[in-house]
Amino acid sequence: MNITSPRKVGASPNTAPGDRRPRSVALDVLAFSNALPAGLAGALTIAAGQALSTPAPLRWAMAAASGGVVIYGFDRLRDQALDRRTSPLRTAFVVRHARALWISIAVAACVLLATLWGAPAAAAGLYVGVGTIGLLHRRLKHLAGLKTLYVSLAWTVATAGAPYLAGGAGPVLDIGAIFFASVAANLIASNLRDDEAPLLLSPPIRALLLARIMAAAGVALALGAPAPLTPFVWIPAAEFGALAFFRPTERYGHLAVDGALLAGALVTLIHQAIT
Repeated sequence: MNITSPRKVGASPNTAPGDRRPRSVALDVLAFSNALPAGLAGALTIAAGQALSTPAPLRWAMAAASGGVVIYGFDRLRDQALDRRTSPLRTAFVVRHARALWISIAVAACVLLATLWGAPAAAAGLYVGVGTIGLLHRRLKHLAGLKTLYVSLAWTVATAGAPYLAGGAGPVLDIGAIFFASVAANLIASNLRDDEAPLLLSPPIRALLLARIMAAAGVALALGAPAPLTPFVWIPAAEFGALAFFRPTERYGHLAVDGALLAGALVTLIHQAIT
C-alpha cells in the first residue's frame, strides 16, 4: 500500500459523488443489506460448533444469523442521521429498500424465536444479552474505542460462547481469542474508514497499524492453538490480507474488510470438512 501521509490514510472518501462507478446489484445487496453480517455470524458459529462438538450446530448458526439480521437491520434503519455522514452509500440503499429490510427483520425475528424455543437456558440467555447490547448500539457507537471493545466481545460470545453453552466441549477460550482478534481488527479499520479512530490512535496510520497487529495476533493464536483449531487461521489471515491493501472507501470497507471475515470463515468450514 502506498501511503504518503497520515492524512491520506485517514481520509474518508465515502461520498456518493466520489464513488459512483457502476456496480452490480448483487454486490450492492451484499455490501449494504444485512446479508453479510448474517452470513458471517452463521459461518463463525458453525465453525465454532463443529470444533466444540456442539449438538445441532446448525441451530445455533441460524440463531446467530437471524440475530445479526435483526440487530444490524434495526441499527441501519433507525440511525440514518449519523450513518448519512459515515456511510452515505449504504444509507441511500437502506432508504430505497426500507420496506424489504423491515420484512427481513420480521422474518429473522420469527426464525430467532423458533431456534431459541426450548433451547438451553444459558445459551438462550446469552443471545438475549447480546441482543440487548445490540439494540443499545445506536447510543454508544459514536464512542469508537468502546464500540470496538463491546462489539468484538458481543460477536465473540455470540458465535463461540453460545455453541459452548449449548453443550459443546473443548478449547472455547482459544476460539474466542481468535474471533476477538479478527473482529477487533475489522472494527478498528471500520472506525478509521468512518473517521472515528480514537484520538489516542492519531495519526490514523497508527489505527491501521493496530488493526494489522490484531489480525496478525489472530493468525498467531490460531497457529499456536490445539491442532483441531488450525483451520481457524483463515479468518484472521483473510482479514490481514484485506488490511494490507486497505482503502478508506465505503465499498472497500464492506466488501473487502467485512467480506474478508466471511471469506475466511467459509474457507475455515471447507478446511474443517476435509481434515
